[in-house]
Amino acid sequence: MTHPASCRCGQLRAVATGTPVRISVCHCLDCQKRSGSAFAAQVRFPAAQVTVSGEATTFTANGDNGAAHFHFCPNCGATVYFQNDSVPDTIAVPLGAFDDPYFVTPTVSVWEERQHEWLEIAGDVEHQD
Repeated sequence: MTHPASCRCGQLRAVATGTPVRISVCHCLDCQKRSGSAFAAQVRFPAAQVTVSGEATTFTANGDNGAAHFHFCPNCGATVYFQNDSVPDTIAVPLGAFDDPYFVTPTVSVWEERQHEWLEIAGDVEHQD
């Protein structure tokens, strides 16, 4: 099964195949800044299962779990994929970048000590502070 993802203008694309290794939401302040929202949702695949096409600009940020390398479209600015040094053999794709963002449900919610008090992550989800 293939899972295509793209930026808003379609210039930068990622296609993931197979089963994700992690589907998570993160409430850390860095993810809030990156997403412009109260949290970020991402789907992580083995790097060998993700093919990228198009031109990307990279921003590297040091976070609580080491460096993260965000690859975004230089035209529209949308992040299409990122890699964390702490899990080097994987590629994460923001859930909203997928053409079909409904194909998975998060199973992990992290950095919940920074979760907004008005927000509740429901369902069969592992909750981590």
